[in-house]
Amino acid sequence: MKRGIFAVGTLALATLAGVGVGSRGISGVRADSHSHMHLDRSEPLQPIFRVSGLDAERVRLGRDLFHDPRLSVDNSISCASCHDLARGGVDGMPASIGVGGQIGPINAPTVLNAALNFRQFWNGRAASLEEQIDGPIQAAGEMGSTWSDVVRKLRGVPDFHRRFDALYRDGVSAANVRDAIATFERSLVTPSRFDRYLEGDSTATTESEREGYAIFKNYGCVSCHQGANVGGNMYQVFGVMDDYFAARGNLTAADDGRFAVTHDDRDRRVFKVPSLRNVALTAPYFHDGGTVNLPIAVRVMAQYQLGRTLRPREIELLVAFLGSLTGEVPAEAFPLHGSTARPTAAANVSGDSKAP
Repeated sequence: MKRGIFAVGTLALATLAGVGVGSRGISGVRADSHSHMHLDRSEPLQPIFRVSGLDAERVRLGRDLFHDPRLSVDNSISCASCHDLARGGVDGMPASIGVGGQIGPINAPTVLNAALNFRQFWNGRAASLEEQIDGPIQAAGEMGSTWSDVVRKLRGVPDFHRRFDALYRDGVSAANVRDAIATFERSLVTPSRFDRYLEGDSTATTESEREGYAIFKNYGCVSCHQGANVGGNMYQVFGVMDDYFAARGNLTAADDGRFAVTHDDRDRRVFKVPSLRNVALTAPYFHDGGTVNLPIAVRVMAQYQLGRTLRPREIELLVAFLGSLTGEVPAEAFPLHGSTARPTAAANVSGDSKAP
């Protein structure tokens, strides 16, 4: 093994899983009340629940800002352009397209359940949702705007001006835009059938899904993908057991991972472990967007992270389990309530991939 697990603090699964699990939810927000009589806290994965206690008006304001292209310099791109809630919180592209048709350097991670991540971005450079929002709005290749321009535009929209004045003492400001969008993003928690299974409902998942979960645990996938978000709570090198990047070739700056933040050579190829919630909807996979379907992604992970060669049936069962992690986006998260509240796209199970 080239390198061990890069955890932050003590990797106590029950503690990490506590986000959104107990009586307290995200950032002190209360989760919907549930009976936990059958909750097995020895499981490496823990269930999540709908979040309550967020300011409903701030959530709605953040929702409308999230879907408003006026946050970009040329009024062409919104947050939802790269984080489509009906598509698993992503855009389905290897790299997102910014203003002026610019192609970004990295695959967009899902916004769904992002509030459960311990850091934001693949390289973990943002410590909070609020800090993360600064990045795309001001990045020249993404939304290409400035906070002064965003504030000026929003103050010129009577509805936004009125709503900010009602919710914030100082009205429209960069900090308040960040707060509203982050509050909305904290509402994007997506409980799934698998959460019901973890709560003790044995009928919530199929036999194949349960067999896949057993493989997921027995083969060590849970060493990185655990807790409430099935990941998102630690860093890990991409290529623990074999050199993914040597096999793939064509290195880019995005492949540096956490090194871009710390400038420590030990952090090259180290990334935040992504959540696997809704992973059946979020192809293509990995930071490079180079793997087009979930079965190949499972094979790649087994080879380069675990040093295993999986049999076809094992891949099939693991994909079945991962499909049980597809959750429901809150209906009110969409700007029009007529939009579907449950993404239904299935994992891409065929096609070529440029993954090694």
